[in-house]
Amino acid sequence: MAPGVFCVSLLTVIIAQSECCVPHSIQAQVPVEVRPGYVISQVPVTGCHIQGQWLTSSDPHFAMRSDGTIVTVDVTTVTAEGRSFWVRGRDGGGRRWRMEVHLSPDLEQEHIQVPMRVPFNVPAHKGVQRGPSEVLRRSKRRWSPLPFSIIEQDIPPFPKDVELVGSDSSVNFTVYYIISGSGVTMPPEKLFSVDRDTGMVRVHYPVDREQYPKFVFTAQVFDRRSGKETDRPLDITVLVEDINDNAPTFSGPLTFSVLEQCKPGTEVGEVKSTDKDEADTPHTKIRYTLLTGGQFFTIGSHSGLITAKTSTLDRETQVVNAVTVEIRDMDGAKNGLFNTATATITLLDINDNPPTFRETTYKATVKENQADMLVLRIPVDDKDEEKTPNWNARFVITQGNENGNFRIDTDPETNEGLLYVIKPLDYEKGKTVKLMISAQNEAPLVGMAGTWLSIPVDVSVGDEDEGPEFTPPNMVIRVKENTPNGTLLSTYTALDPETKSSKGIKYYTKFDPGSWIAVGETTGELRVANTIDLESPLVTNGAYTITIKAVDESKKSGNGNITLLIEDVNDNVPMIVPGTYLTLCEGEDGQMGSVTIEAEDADLSPYARPFNFMLPEGHDGKWRLRDIQSLLFVFYCTTKGEKIYMEDCSGGMLLKSNTEAPGDEVKSAALLIVPSTGVAVDTVDGSVKGAGLVGLLDQNGAGCPAPGPPLIGQKTIILNRESSRRDFLTAQGQSSFYSTGQYGGGNFYTDTTFLKQSQASSTLSALHTWKTNGLYLGKKLVYFADESEERYANDVARAYGYEGEGSPAGSVGCCSDFGDQDNLDFLDSLGSKFKTLANICMDKEEEI
Repeated sequence: MAPGVFCVSLLTVIIAQSECCVPHSIQAQVPVEVRPGYVISQVPVTGCHIQGQWLTSSDPHFAMRSDGTIVTVDVTTVTAEGRSFWVRGRDGGGRRWRMEVHLSPDLEQEHIQVPMRVPFNVPAHKGVQRGPSEVLRRSKRRWSPLPFSIIEQDIPPFPKDVELVGSDSSVNFTVYYIISGSGVTMPPEKLFSVDRDTGMVRVHYPVDREQYPKFVFTAQVFDRRSGKETDRPLDITVLVEDINDNAPTFSGPLTFSVLEQCKPGTEVGEVKSTDKDEADTPHTKIRYTLLTGGQFFTIGSHSGLITAKTSTLDRETQVVNAVTVEIRDMDGAKNGLFNTATATITLLDINDNPPTFRETTYKATVKENQADMLVLRIPVDDKDEEKTPNWNARFVITQGNENGNFRIDTDPETNEGLLYVIKPLDYEKGKTVKLMISAQNEAPLVGMAGTWLSIPVDVSVGDEDEGPEFTPPNMVIRVKENTPNGTLLSTYTALDPETKSSKGIKYYTKFDPGSWIAVGETTGELRVANTIDLESPLVTNGAYTITIKAVDESKKSGNGNITLLIEDVNDNVPMIVPGTYLTLCEGEDGQMGSVTIEAEDADLSPYARPFNFMLPEGHDGKWRLRDIQSLLFVFYCTTKGEKIYMEDCSGGMLLKSNTEAPGDEVKSAALLIVPSTGVAVDTVDGSVKGAGLVGLLDQNGAGCPAPGPPLIGQKTIILNRESSRRDFLTAQGQSSFYSTGQYGGGNFYTDTTFLKQSQASSTLSALHTWKTNGLYLGKKLVYFADESEERYANDVARAYGYEGEGSPAGSVGCCSDFGDQDNLDFLDSLGSKFKTLANICMDKEEEI
């Protein structure tokens, strides 16, 4: 048995009479290229009242005959996507109907010339006639027909014919049809049925598309005799066509806010809605409209976005704006369903209103000498939102408060300005104070060209009888300590503020812890009454404070302060630090020991340090004093490597090492341990002179006296040199040390001369070594100062005068450590950067 074909046709609403059976749609397979005269199908209109009826096609490529036949007018192509058009008609009663025609291409088409007859997918009707030359082109049928449809919520009467299901097997067999599945044997049950004989599918009651958008059931065909299926089962899809039976509804919030005075076009909020009808159809195409509030706002017709229409929105005029929004489907057509709602738009505040004063001027009165009291309350009004930075007032005194007598605050509850006097006013200096006060907000002004407002405030000062006033209120007097008693230092008087006179005023000492000053009762003269001592514990940082009291005839009083700045004199002798018992021991190997002697002086510089340490007369000559802190520096510069030898003294040879730049060792604490003054050696009377705090007492033995520090009168000569090489030379010898270094990019050389060098004894060989070194250094200095052609142009000595009371740097270098001055073992503790220098020094010492 050759496979058969089901034929499907969809009926529409009957609009004329029950006998008129016009389906809602028909489907036909046609060739890809349809030629003129090709019969597509026939609309069954023979059972209708056709008097006055007219038929028309929406597609000009197809024409309608009076009997309902659809024919092709010209060559037409049907693509793989298919082609659809409408056929419209009107019966004699003026009732209108419409049928949809769906064409699909038959790619495996077999053209068969047959006599004109009703096609398989259209039920036969009486009265269908065709001319003898008319033929149908029969296509090869398939088991996948396009879905047909019913209209949701259709109106009675029921049942209604929906679609004819036919199989080609009915040509060879006597068949019957059955259907099963959704809408038949499954919920909603018994919605569809099929005529067993004809295959007509019928619908029995209305259905809601929003609940059941489509149905899929199975159609089967059987041989009446054998009961066997004559064709394969066919799945039938029935689409429920949407009708506009649901009005759109609002689906989002309708409360919005926007800043007042915003620019036109500022977004306010978006109104959202939904529609249960079929999407992407006119039934769900919603148009938004503002029914009220259109003078201030606009709404997007399809977006629902509300925007500001004007820049004149004023919160102070109306805080909340209610606008009525309509949503209507069918793109706003009059027959569209709609809903309305009220959207609430709140205007947010900006600071577009400055505080305003209730009066044009204010006056207040305050007595002189009063402080920390409220003078005036200044109320203001502000239209902006209360208790916000736009409303909170901030008051500023813009004029008249140059002396800082007033302060103005804001009352947080009333927003008033509170004017206080915080510094006493003086009636004698001014009877009236004119203030200018500005009222502002915490937030800056925006949205307008306005400015902050100001008002004048006149404060009258009330007069009071006051006590005398000293001029100046604080007097400073310089005086030397130990000034003789009775010496007149100054006169300190007061005036009556009202009379500007000192008549009748008496003076008394109110505070003078040492009773050093006597004040004249009627004159205010200040005279020395007791010894003024800078070293007294009553003196702080060289200053001594006295308070004088002035009393007028009305017993009013006033105070004045006097500060004595005391200048030091040399009225204290240096003293060996008391409480120290010194013990000197002799070592087992016969090496003599030493002890440290410390001294102090209560005076200030220059009447204290430096100290002269000396042994008393008549000592046995077995003792000597030397400084344990000081070392003298001479910085030596040369353009080539040299060795300099010194005579006789064990430490008299200059030891040389090379360094390319000042490294981290320059920052060592050992390089700056000597104070700004040191101790010098006097070789005649055995005294140690200098500004150091300590001296070293040891038994006399071989060796050179301890070197001394740079003192007043030294001269520093700085040599600028282009060479980056620097020679660092050290020497241990009597009162001398030689070195080279670099300062500010150039090498430098120093030569120090002692204050009492001329008193040196010629009997000491160490002194001879010093003189030899001095001569050598003098020649070298002349050499450096020479500007001959063979000298480098930049190797010119430049002298700089030294000013001060000793070298502030003190001793610098590895030799600054305390201990045996002739021992270089301490170089081992200075780190790897000094190892080379230490080794050279030790080797030279062993050679000597």
